[in-house]
Amino acid sequence: MREKIQRFGSFLAAMIIPNIGAFIAWGLLTALFIPTGWLPNEKLAEMVGPMITYLLPILIGFTGGKVVHEWRGGVVGAAATMGVIVGTDVPMFIGAMVMGPLAGFLMKQFDKLVEDKIPSGFEMLINNFSAGILGLILAIVGHLLIGPVVLGLTNALGSGVQFLVDRRLLPLADIIIEPAKVLFLNNAINHGILGPIGVTQVEKAGRSVLFMLESNPGPGLGLLLAYWFAGKGMSKESAPGAIIIHFLGGIHEIYFPYVLAHPVMILALWAGGILADLWFVITGAGLVATPSPGSIFAYLAVIPKGQHFPVLMGILIAAVASFLVGSFILRVMPVKEDEEK
Repeated sequence: MREKIQRFGSFLAAMIIPNIGAFIAWGLLTALFIPTGWLPNEKLAEMVGPMITYLLPILIGFTGGKVVHEWRGGVVGAAATMGVIVGTDVPMFIGAMVMGPLAGFLMKQFDKLVEDKIPSGFEMLINNFSAGILGLILAIVGHLLIGPVVLGLTNALGSGVQFLVDRRLLPLADIIIEPAKVLFLNNAINHGILGPIGVTQVEKAGRSVLFMLESNPGPGLGLLLAYWFAGKGMSKESAPGAIIIHFLGGIHEIYFPYVLAHPVMILALWAGGILADLWFVITGAGLVATPSPGSIFAYLAVIPKGQHFPVLMGILIAAVASFLVGSFILRVMPVKEDEEK
């Protein structure tokens, strides 16, 4: 069982790790040019949405197909991924991680079936049309089946967070929030669920802890520090740059691929998030508005008078807990892809 889990983790890493550079490019673009970024630029910010909606999922879909069946698998994987992207309003990374390998596998099976059976001179024609037809079929299947499933998952996670918030089980809400964030549902949860309730609490109490449940940069900082100090290969080398984009730029999405590549690292995020939320509840900490983007500087701008110690200590607690748990995991269960570098 352990060996199967390691192989599965290695396969996920092979899909995600090679595309870290593209995530960093998107993260830098976002941190710099969105309206709340360092150098707001409306024209350049137009690239932010298309990159996370189309480019990054398609890259993952292509890589997933390529891992299974080289370039032909990658091309069909990219085409199939487009099917799950269209018609949804959330980044389809999970859909891409399903459709890419599935496309590569089916293309590989077809090529085995027709191997040595194609008439001479018809190789290119059959190869191209078979890839095109399979890509079309999978794009339709993805659009009609996989996309709605992921959207259903989005709604279910949102309902789960709402349930815990309504019952004042705030620390436990992190059990849902962190996996939802990694699936790129962070904005939906933060601005669609936590933000509106937080605004109501501010009107009554002057501050709200709900603004910190999703936006706390501590867990992500600890996770990236763990990769920097205990990781290997590409993930270790790219972690310092990701830390700057995440903690100073406030772009949390930059650390999501590190978890998708090694899902057990969600335990590190849980450790940091739950302990920080427990601290926030005990000390009565809160912010006056949603920190956007979720950088340390945005936090400093919305901390009410007298709340700096509990808020900043909560971020520190999250970072330390996430770092310790993440470092332990990477020592005991290192990312397979990194070991081979």
